[in-house]
Amino acid sequence: MKIALIQGHPDPRGGRFCHALAQAYAAAAADGGHELRTIDVTRLDFPLLRTAAEWQEARPPAAIRAAQETIAWAQHIVILFPLWLGDMPALLKGFLEQALRPGFAIAPAAAGGMGRKLLKGRSARLIVTMGMPAFFYRAYYRAHSVRSLKRNVLEFCGFGPVRSTLVGTVDSEIARRRALEKLRALGRAGA
Repeated sequence: MKIALIQGHPDPRGGRFCHALAQAYAAAAADGGHELRTIDVTRLDFPLLRTAAEWQEARPPAAIRAAQETIAWAQHIVILFPLWLGDMPALLKGFLEQALRPGFAIAPAAAGGMGRKLLKGRSARLIVTMGMPAFFYRAYYRAHSVRSLKRNVLEFCGFGPVRSTLVGTVDSEIARRRALEKLRALGRAGA
């Protein structure tokens, strides 16, 4: 399996639990015989898009074009990020807006229509860390931001199936150990 791992934690210093999860996944994927390329969003240089015209017509910056090549190469993408204010960090959202634009992720739509999904045939996994218990995020908040990313962004571009792994109570050593074990298993399986 060809896997693109998108590290969406915005801290450029590293050392966060999302980084440990990514390392565990990547090492296990290599042990499982999978090819893996990493996109570290915090290391990319790109501006935020400010208009629909920029999103639809502007040429992406070089760093985004390289990331698009990695996404196009992959059969499966894994996106890791911490839940911040109930959603993904702004840097990851800005990256997705830059990378998943018309001409790459969707065909430009005719007036009043929907664009064709250009990233069909690829699966995805979202790995989201949070301080609260994951069951509370699912039950009370209905995992709204994860569902939105899955349906309104990834499936809209053709990814499927899109699965999610929610890692709650990240301050707990027990929760961290379990999450690392789970990520190792997912990495070995290429899932």
